[in-house]
Amino acid sequence: MHILITGCNGLLGQKLVKLILDKSQDQLTATARGGNRLPYPEDKYSFELMDITDRRQVLAVVNQYQPDVIIHTAAMTNVDLCETEREDCWKMNVDAVKYLIEACEQTGSFLIHLSTDFIFDGEEGPYNEEATPNPISYYGESKLVAEELLLASTIQYSIVRTVLVYGIAHDMSRSNIVLWVKKSLEEGKEIKVVDDQLRSPTLAEDLAMGCYLIADKRAEGVFNICGKDLLTPYEMALKTVEYFNLDSSTMERADASTFSQTAKRPAKTGLLINKAVDKLGYTPHSFEEGIAVLVEQIGA
Repeated sequence: MHILITGCNGLLGQKLVKLILDKSQDQLTATARGGNRLPYPEDKYSFELMDITDRRQVLAVVNQYQPDVIIHTAAMTNVDLCETEREDCWKMNVDAVKYLIEACEQTGSFLIHLSTDFIFDGEEGPYNEEATPNPISYYGESKLVAEELLLASTIQYSIVRTVLVYGIAHDMSRSNIVLWVKKSLEEGKEIKVVDDQLRSPTLAEDLAMGCYLIADKRAEGVFNICGKDLLTPYEMALKTVEYFNLDSSTMERADASTFSQTAKRPAKTGLLINKAVDKLGYTPHSFEEGIAVLVEQIGA
């Protein structure tokens, strides 16, 4: 199987590359808009510059490599930035999917598209794959429109919805809730953590494995691929405190109204993973197990 990944420098992209190089004999083409930041020898895979907002470039690269499967991880995911930079958001989250669909029509490639729990309003979560979307942010709206493009297309595809992805990647400055809480409390900083939003935190390695299982089975349709636990960020912080035996005296429970954020966040999302467990054999880590994975990687 020949797999092409968009956004290979991102957290999920890096985990997918590692998984494929470690565990399979599949041919791999990694693509990104910027230079190659992957910490792997390039004789193990191909790398191509590809700006997903450039139609001609997308068509040229996909037609050159003729992949069996495209895993589309590249996107604009900063929720507040999507609210203010709407044109860029649309180019990255909607137009790019149009171009990939067109490329797949030409090559017959199977497209795996990453989506989000933010297509829901958070009134009745956790959600299964049949739940009715109702986004309350421009980010969520853009991701829903991308899903609708796939639903209306004639290509083979899978939509992967996920939630609050966390992990450690090479050469990335972006933190995650576990590392942020650990570092802040060890430095004695005062932090406020939201306790009125529910999510299913997703270890990046689990999301990568879910995508690979879909690719391997060419499983079509919509799949929820996320963690097994339904937690508030404050509960995630408490589990981090417990795991590292941290002093939490400077950590304060807060509600969302405490924070000034440009875009609205759904209150209670979380996704149900029964379909992925049954049809794919998907087995994610618990949040505590995910912390242990991060600790092992920090040590390495």
